Amino acid sequence: MKIVIEFYRTRKGDDARAVLGRIACDAIDSDAAIGMAKSLFHSFAMPQQPDIVRVTDEQGNELFCGAA
Repeated sequence: MKIVIEFYRTRKGDDARAVLGRIACDAIDSDAAIGMAKSLFHSFAMPQQPDIVRVTDEQGNELFCGAA
């Protein structure tokens, strides 16, 4: 399945989100996609450390959203 993994920083006052990185890739299933996102959360080179990771399928349906 095709997935999109997005990494965000959030602002505490109003929960505004800034996208730090976005990756489109393939995963066997939603569990594999979430595992991949959690692994990349700590190892993917980004300008800042993300607060939240979000995983969506190719139709934009959210599979996971939260801290890893």
